[in-house]
Amino acid sequence: MTDAFARLFAQMMASGQEMARAINPALEHFDMRSLEKLVPTIPADMLEMWFGKTFNREGLDAKTRLLLTIGAITVQGALAEPQLRMTIRQALAAGATKREIAETIFQMSMFGGLPAMQKALEVAQSVYAEEDEE
Repeated sequence: MTDAFARLFAQMMASGQEMARAINPALEHFDMRSLEKLVPTIPADMLEMWFGKTFNREGLDAKTRLLLTIGAITVQGALAEPQLRMTIRQALAAGATKREIAETIFQMSMFGGLPAMQKALEVAQSVYAEEDEE
């Protein structure tokens, strides 16, 4: 790896960590190298693509990306409830309102159906209740 490439890669990884903090402040001290210990088969190219290029493009902020993710998870129905819970929490932390989250879920009813929308709204309500308790 050349010095120029190593600097570019380090810059991409730092940008990825900055975006991760915007999406979820708990990831502030997340070290990408620890992921290799957990899943040694993940190549650096995949990490670079996900955190270096995909999540760090200009144009969409963290809140918008998280609302889009809520929409995609909603369409999957009850298959991804833990991921939906986590993403709703992250969206709230990134500045999304409960109304914006609900509107995103409502919009998905025409793509995932009413049962998927209803389940996602139930999950959102339980996340809101948990947040209110804290």
